[in-house]
Amino acid sequence: MKFQFSEKKVKLPGNVHAYAEKKVMKLARYFDEDAEALIVFSVEKNRNNVELTVHGAGTWFRASESTSDMFASIDAAIGTIEGQIRKNKTRLARRLRQDAFTRTVEETSFIPEETEDDLSIVRIKKFQFKPMTREEAVLQMNLLEHNFFAFRDEEQDGKFAVVYRRNDGGFGLIEDAD
Repeated sequence: MKFQFSEKKVKLPGNVHAYAEKKVMKLARYFDEDAEALIVFSVEKNRNNVELTVHGAGTWFRASESTSDMFASIDAAIGTIEGQIRKNKTRLARRLRQDAFTRTVEETSFIPEETEDDLSIVRIKKFQFKPMTREEAVLQMNLLEHNFFAFRDEEQDGKFAVVYRRNDGGFGLIEDAD
C-alpha cells in the first residue's frame, strides 16, 4: 500500500505518521498491493481531524473523524472504513482481494481561499471516470459519503451520468441527453 500524508494548520511528529501507517496497513488485507491511502491531518477548534481516503480495486473509501486526540481520530477513521467494507462486503466481493474476508484514493490541487463575492474555483479534483453500472455508482457514492457521484454509465454505452441523493432519501440519475 502506498501512503501520502498531508497536514493542514498543524505540524505533527513522525510517530503520528508511523502510527497512522501501521493502522492503515490493517486495511491492506482487503486490497492488492497497488492500493493508495491519503491521510490528511488538521486541527480546528481544539479538535484533531483525520480524513482518510483509500483507493484500491477501482473503488474509493473515505472517512473523516474528529476527536480530542489525534491517535483516537486515526483509530476511528480506520474503524469507519472497515465498517463500510463489512457493510458492503457482498457488493464489493468481486472487486476486493479474493481472500479479504476469509479472516473472523488522485491528486488534488488547492487554490487559495476565495474572497467574499469571488466566484473563483477553490478546489480542483482530477478523477478518471470508469464505466460502471448505476448500482455500482450508488454504492461508490455511499462509500465516499457524498451526495452525488459522476460516472460513465455502462447501460448507456459509457455516456456521462450523475447519481445523486434526493431529499426524500431516494436516489436520482442525471443522464447525458446527447
